[in-house]
Amino acid sequence: MPSLGADMEHGKIVEWLVKPGDYVRRGDLVAVVDTDKTVMDVESFQEGVVAELLVDPGETVPIGTPLARITPTPAEVGAPAQPVAPAPSVAPAPSVAASPAAAAEPSVAAAAPVRATAVQASPGEAPPIAPPVRHLAHRLGVDTARIHGTGKGGAVTRADVEHAVAARPSAGRVRSSPRARRLAAELGVELSGVSGTGPEGAVTVADVQHAAGSRAEAGAPAGSAPPQEQEPEAPPPGKSPDARERVASLRRAVGALMSRSKKTIPHYYLSTTLDLRAAVEWMQSVNAQRPVASRLVPSALLLKAAALAAKDVPEVNGFYDDGGFRPSASVHLGVAVALRQGGIVAPAIHDADTLAVDMLMEQLRDLVSRARAGRLQRAEMADPTITVTNLGDLGVESVFGVIYPPQVAMLGFGRVTEQPWAQNGLLGVRPAVTATLSADHRVSDGLRGGRYLTRIDELLQKPEEL
Repeated sequence: MPSLGADMEHGKIVEWLVKPGDYVRRGDLVAVVDTDKTVMDVESFQEGVVAELLVDPGETVPIGTPLARITPTPAEVGAPAQPVAPAPSVAPAPSVAASPAAAAEPSVAAAAPVRATAVQASPGEAPPIAPPVRHLAHRLGVDTARIHGTGKGGAVTRADVEHAVAARPSAGRVRSSPRARRLAAELGVELSGVSGTGPEGAVTVADVQHAAGSRAEAGAPAGSAPPQEQEPEAPPPGKSPDARERVASLRRAVGALMSRSKKTIPHYYLSTTLDLRAAVEWMQSVNAQRPVASRLVPSALLLKAAALAAKDVPEVNGFYDDGGFRPSASVHLGVAVALRQGGIVAPAIHDADTLAVDMLMEQLRDLVSRARAGRLQRAEMADPTITVTNLGDLGVESVFGVIYPPQVAMLGFGRVTEQPWAQNGLLGVRPAVTATLSADHRVSDGLRGGRYLTRIDELLQKPEEL
């Protein structure tokens, strides 16, 4: 069980995306894990064959607990090697795994049929399929056993899955997040009748809650025997015991981490007002030539400036652990995201300082949608080097955040407002935003923190260079 955040102590396996005998590569998604904060996909840390799943779905285990056993080569998996028809390929298999140095061409020739057994399916067996393709089929509700694979050795490919989706009737498993499925089961909502608003049409928790509320409203005027039914008397959407417990658990996790942060990190705070006239004028000129869907917003410019400034002032970008500061060579910008069911997470936009503004904004949209759908990945939660929180859309003018350990700084932005601005003896009105910095006094001081905020302001004066 990997650590998916500084405050994570345990995790629960929601579902496995692989099964024994599957060949996985480093980075392939293998499981969905539920933490106290969110539901995330977990990738494999090594390449090989899944020999055994050690933790059952629904089981909660501490971090560091082995979840599965992966063998380095297909020859070391006993089960797939046994049912092979040709006799020569069965007997030499153990010798290949047992004595790889024994020698030359015969061992190589013997190994080849063993690898083939991991790829080709015998009659009556499920067709071979790579974990990413199986994950896609699982999310789209496609039964891979019914698909005729067109890949090498009869393997099911991504195109096969997409063709099956296009050819099938509307029935089948509806793409949805694990939390949405649990809530739908609690409220008695049929997912096939819910219109999904999540990524690629996935049904989210909010969709299930809306469907439950609509069903209750539609059932009221129906009239004849509703007094006997339990559905109208069910807990309101979002108020079920499971939902309340999850929000309470998330609050406890956040509260414990923030308490530890305030007890162990000597915070200092700085604040300044940033002039956004140049940035807003440039953004408006660019947006005038774009369709609405691809237009920029001020948040994208603020995030890019924050990332570039963190690269220039490394004392705010990194981790404090083992009694010392460890600066980060990359800027993985954590973005605080409010969850619809309550609580907050701060996944990372990796290498934000190297991304174009358009790409950064696209990744921001994707990150927010997946965070609220419960489809974040481990790396996105485990390695932010500095976090940004923006409460401007709520009308907040300034926010002084609490540092997320082991990070050493938290940047806050408020609402963009028109403010009186005096320059060169003249008074005018300009768009401006309040930027705040919470930083760790063990690593930096007011001088370095002030340079960081000043650098952000300088970058925003030349938005075309961001």
